[in-house]
Amino acid sequence: MSPVWFFAAALIGYLLGSLPFGYVVARAHGVDIFKEGSGNPGATNVKRVLGEKFGAKGKRAGNLVFVLDAVKGALAAGWPLIPGIVLPEERLLGLVGVIAAVLGHSFSVFTKFKGGKGVATAAGGLVVLMPVACLVGAVVWIVTFALTRYVSLGSVLAAVAVPTASWLRGNPLPFNLVATAIGLFVIVRHRENIKRLMAGTEAKFAKKPPG
Repeated sequence: MSPVWFFAAALIGYLLGSLPFGYVVARAHGVDIFKEGSGNPGATNVKRVLGEKFGAKGKRAGNLVFVLDAVKGALAAGWPLIPGIVLPEERLLGLVGVIAAVLGHSFSVFTKFKGGKGVATAAGGLVVLMPVACLVGAVVWIVTFALTRYVSLGSVLAAVAVPTASWLRGNPLPFNLVATAIGLFVIVRHRENIKRLMAGTEAKFAKKPPG
């Protein structure tokens, strides 16, 4: 395959990943998300900060950010697979796209190379390429969050679960390597959260009161 296709997949993936939805959505509510909460423009911080300021409306805005961040990952990984676009090694191009999208999300050219931790974007991209492994990761995240109310802990454990499931399923080596690399990247991006978890100072999402 011509290296032009790999460059195109990387460029498209990076630009898609760089779209700073968290910053834009928060700004639409009059909030500079880089100066609020943890300073992270990811969905979790947006939901926490806007939820505190605007209640249910703010929490919905955080959920919207998660969906948009996942969609950009899915588009970065999935466009080579669109029917009618016949490309050689299209799934490898999808891997290039999702890696670039995660990097773009974390180091966005539109926000002076600041960004989020890549969880939603990685999930959106990998679910296109390895849906079963991502389903395992989603279950791990949901169970962990339901039991502990720690988003960060769910994300870290999901980052371990997805590549583990990919290897156990016998996916092609490039897929396993990419899933592992992205999982490690997500864990590294959560290093401060891990320190706070170990110190018992990590913030939880409070449960909704009954009724």
